[in-house]
Amino acid sequence: MLKQLLARKSIKQLLAESAGGHRLPRVLGPVQLTSLGVSMIIGAGIFVQVGEAARTQAGPAVVISFVVAAVACALAALCYAEFSAMVPVAGSAYAYSYASFGELLAWVIGWDLLLEYGVAAAAVAHGASDYVQELLRIFHLRLWDVFTDGPFKYDQAGGGLVATGKFLALPALILSLGVTAMLIRGVRENVRFNVAMVVFKTLTLVLVIGVGACYFEPANWRDFAPHGGGGITFFGRPVWGALNAAGKPVGILAGAATIFFAYIGFDSVSNHAEDARRPSRDIPIGIIASLLLCTVLYIGVGAVLTGMKHYSEIPEKASVAAVFEEKGLVWAQFLVALSAVIAIVSVMLVTMLSQTRIMLAMGRGRLLPEKFCTTLHGRFGTPWKSTVFVGVFVALLSSLLPLQFLTELINIGTLFAFVIVCGGVLVLRRTDPHTPRPFRVPFGPVIPVLGIVTCLVLMFSLPPGNWVRLGVWLLIGLAVYFGYGRRRSAMREAPAPPVPDADGVVGGVRRSL
Repeated sequence: MLKQLLARKSIKQLLAESAGGHRLPRVLGPVQLTSLGVSMIIGAGIFVQVGEAARTQAGPAVVISFVVAAVACALAALCYAEFSAMVPVAGSAYAYSYASFGELLAWVIGWDLLLEYGVAAAAVAHGASDYVQELLRIFHLRLWDVFTDGPFKYDQAGGGLVATGKFLALPALILSLGVTAMLIRGVRENVRFNVAMVVFKTLTLVLVIGVGACYFEPANWRDFAPHGGGGITFFGRPVWGALNAAGKPVGILAGAATIFFAYIGFDSVSNHAEDARRPSRDIPIGIIASLLLCTVLYIGVGAVLTGMKHYSEIPEKASVAAVFEEKGLVWAQFLVALSAVIAIVSVMLVTMLSQTRIMLAMGRGRLLPEKFCTTLHGRFGTPWKSTVFVGVFVALLSSLLPLQFLTELINIGTLFAFVIVCGGVLVLRRTDPHTPRPFRVPFGPVIPVLGIVTCLVLMFSLPPGNWVRLGVWLLIGLAVYFGYGRRRSAMREAPAPPVPDADGVVGGVRRSL
């Protein structure tokens, strides 16, 4: 059994699997891939989470928190770029772990990514619900009270869920099911729509930064870092920085760990390596370009939000739009709310699309039910069964659970995946040094090692409850693996013969798609 648990798939095997009968068409170029990354990154994080992190953890120094989180992401992004150019298949960190560490850790990362993408989609859908209601309120319309929020809210002091007396967040439910219907129709059409949404929300954020700068009050930045630069804990014990009344870390690093949720997205570009026309070139471009653009926008929005309003008074719901409303800028409030809804819908689209790609890769390896995860729609060529499953899962979570509870499930799982990807680069350079690498992480092992250290620091800056939730999820995953996946794994059989090259060419002849 140990031999199977540590069995690694060669890069040729991974490429051969992607060239089988469940092959996705290569239709995306660098612009579309960059738009997918930007679309995924700019969403609930910038419109919702930036206010939360400033108010409860970092103050105006949230702009530094964004820089710290961006550095951690950049280190991991370079490692993702090397892997995705070398192994252009669906599955992202799951596929990379299979090649680097073997089946058991690949399953752990795949199971972790299912949580990351599914809960991320639910979190942004819940955030969109608040902004939909903000739009309705501008026009003096309101939903029935029982349909304005889920039946539970997050109790900051107790760290648990308490009843709200409401039924469900209806806008989140409708948006989730609507995005599911869009995804079933196919990637090409949705990416075109996504590019238009990305252009609109990017221009809106530029306008927000420009207008907000005119209302900047220097007095709001006098207490720039009210909780200092720390926020590192070790399983709940302070190492650098303090804890708040609820026992959670505060400070710049704690804020970086929280808003790390806002940066989740660049890694989703690598999930679409199999959709890319020239993955060895286009995927690294998409990953790095989307991360750089979004970092600049995030810092700008964080600066104007905390400059327009004292950090302790930033509203909890629809914070960016609410601050503009308080300044009497109703037109800006409307534009921000509309852009937030569009931004979050585009995030949902990319997140749910990425989760179906993870399921597709795990289905090919038979660690999940193969027919369910890999069956493509006869007309649209999409994995429609897994798409419907993901849509229903996201609809239920987003309409029933609060945003903060959902985001705390995401950050630690994502950081864990980043640690594994950075480590995988080091491993594969030793075990498979001769495989062509169209993109190489610069400075040898320095960048991957720094990526591992930085992501671990941020993981330890999260509240201990995050570790408990991650542990419970992984224990469930291990039960599923040993009860189902291990006995049906394709690794129990002889490996398939190779193989197309990194850009989808088989035997020197490009596949017709």
